[in-house]
Amino acid sequence: MVFHMKTTLNIDDTVMRALKREAARQGKTMSELVEAALRALLRHRPEEEALPPLPEFRSGGARVNVANRDMLYDVMER
Repeated sequence: MVFHMKTTLNIDDTVMRALKREAARQGKTMSELVEAALRALLRHRPEEEALPPLPEFRSGGARVNVANRDMLYDVMER
């Protein structure tokens, strides 16, 4: 058994007029067209694009041991 839910949507007047014309042209109800359009929208899932790799930098190596607070402050104050 298929259940349908009634709902209220706010649709722009120009879109509604076009929907009515298209429903009449196809011999379908506006509800049928809206439901088909929503199903197509929800079915379409864009492929996830792989993120580009993060840039790599050569810093020349560590200049200070960040675990040594005194050394870190000394380098930051220079």
